Amino acid sequence: MSSIKDLEPNGVWKNFYSLTQIPRPSKKEAKVIAFMKAFGEGLGLETIVDAVGNIIIRKPATPGYEDRKGVILQAHLDMVPQKNADTVHDFENDPIETYIEDGWVKAKGTTLGADNGVGAAAAMAVLESKTLEHGPIEALFTIDEETGMTGANALESGVLKGDILINMDSETEGELYVGCAGGIDTVGVFTPTMEAVGEGMKAYQLIVKGLKGGHSGMDINLGRGNANKFMNTLLYRCTENFGLRLATINGGSLRNAIPRESFATVVIPADKENEFLAYIPEFEAVVKEQFANTEPFMSITAEPAEMPKEVIDMNTQKNLIEAIAAYPNGALGMSKDFEGTVETSSNLAIVKTEGNEIMTASLQRGLVDAKKDELAAQIRKLLTEHGAKAESSGEYPGWQPNINSPILKTMQKVYKEKYGKEPKIMVIHAGLECGILGSKYPNWDMISFGPTLVFPHSPDEALKIETVTLFWDFLSETLKNIPNK
Repeated sequence: MSSIKDLEPNGVWKNFYSLTQIPRPSKKEAKVIAFMKAFGEGLGLETIVDAVGNIIIRKPATPGYEDRKGVILQAHLDMVPQKNADTVHDFENDPIETYIEDGWVKAKGTTLGADNGVGAAAAMAVLESKTLEHGPIEALFTIDEETGMTGANALESGVLKGDILINMDSETEGELYVGCAGGIDTVGVFTPTMEAVGEGMKAYQLIVKGLKGGHSGMDINLGRGNANKFMNTLLYRCTENFGLRLATINGGSLRNAIPRESFATVVIPADKENEFLAYIPEFEAVVKEQFANTEPFMSITAEPAEMPKEVIDMNTQKNLIEAIAAYPNGALGMSKDFEGTVETSSNLAIVKTEGNEIMTASLQRGLVDAKKDELAAQIRKLLTEHGAKAESSGEYPGWQPNINSPILKTMQKVYKEKYGKEPKIMVIHAGLECGILGSKYPNWDMISFGPTLVFPHSPDEALKIETVTLFWDFLSETLKNIPNK
């Protein structure tokens, strides 16, 4: 676990290591808030903790740079808590176990937390450096970015003094981000009538697992499978062919992660059991062939289960299956202005029994807010037409690109001079906090960048070591070249 502490640039890696040792799942950030407060105060710097737990640490300009525009270095402290089914890990108490493999830093069976721990570590390295040259610095560490951006939403206007926001939550080195998608959550609730299990039934647990999952913004266009969709198709086929009745379902866990696993407890008439068991590997083979390139480790199985006391009524089962079958999912439209960038998407993240209800949760994203809102309305209509209660909430705005941004021009120039090539100018189909923060500080000139990180929000998350050096050197040179006020 300690080997990453020895990597260069050491200021970034040792701070990132420290963050891996502190449990910090979204909405459970008390330990990392206390750590970061102690970090700032330990440096003798002005440290502010606001009402919700966002932290602001101020560092004065180095001599000769007092007249430069003030820079806010921004990252979020929370991480997505995802693990493989066979990994024993308590995200509220256990440290992340890291290792190095083929030039990448990874975690053992869990998310790594480089989203956005590496950005936070870089800001920490700037704060404690005695050799960097820079103007006034404010480091803004927000909380709960991954489950609603409540930290950014609760940030008060007028607290920060800087002119330029540098967000460090992007995930490809050599790319400068000038815009991002907005998002909205849509939840449906089905309330079935529970019925006693009939005579002559056999109980099974259907299991869909081994999918890659991933970030529902960054990875939505990679053609990966959605465990909730696979399970729903299986339930539909087995209902039609074998008289399957559904007792409980549990698929997915986070609104912004493509679901990797789904489990359903079902009952089958005993006289259909052999046909049912023969069909499961047939269905698995068909799906594996369709997703051979993107989901090589997927498995779909049926295992004997304890007999449930009740199943949901057939009308609700039919409505649930039909609604999920028609549920928009994946990349639904591409941007005409930014080639290769998804414009609109939906991720059916969760289908889950909760008490006497079945809840569906999804996240719609869009570079154009009107299209995102239209998609959410379409999904609410679909759900209500199938007997569910539906509502959307947690909306956050997109960040509209400004190609004439002064900080963009500065960073383009610095990158070209330093690396001999032009950086790519991009928008991202993920939710950065820039949209929310910019609405509170409309005077800010904003940009986002970072090192190369792949498969965030999944246990396959990996951080490319060599790009952390490029990222740090670029950040250091950028701070040195911030223009005067």
